[in-house]
Amino acid sequence: MVRIRLRRQGLKGQATFRIIIAEKESPRDGRFIEIIGFYNPRTDPSTIEVDEAKVYEWMNKGAQPSDSVRQLFTTIGLMSRYERLKNGEDKEALLAEAAEAAGNRKIDPRTQPKQK
Repeated sequence: MVRIRLRRQGLKGQATFRIIIAEKESPRDGRFIEIIGFYNPRTDPSTIEVDEAKVYEWMNKGAQPSDSVRQLFTTIGLMSRYERLKNGEDKEALLAEAAEAAGNRKIDPRTQPKQK
């Protein structure tokens, strides 16, 4: 089974994550099929960048998001747009809506100091 999940990157205590497509049996930081996004929890608010066209393509092929990725997708509204895509809405209109929503998010690219 193919899963959409997180792959850890960065130094100890300074984790960032890539959102990847991988086989369910492969290790967390092991073999993967494709990188479809990026997640940085250390910015305020968290930075989430996803190629939604690839997500729609992989989910239509049967890929299942992990619980943490599903939560991230819900945060940025991707899951609701995917449901609307399954109900017959135009893919291009949904991708334009996603691009507009991403542009409206205020993201400070500076990372926050480590909390003690």
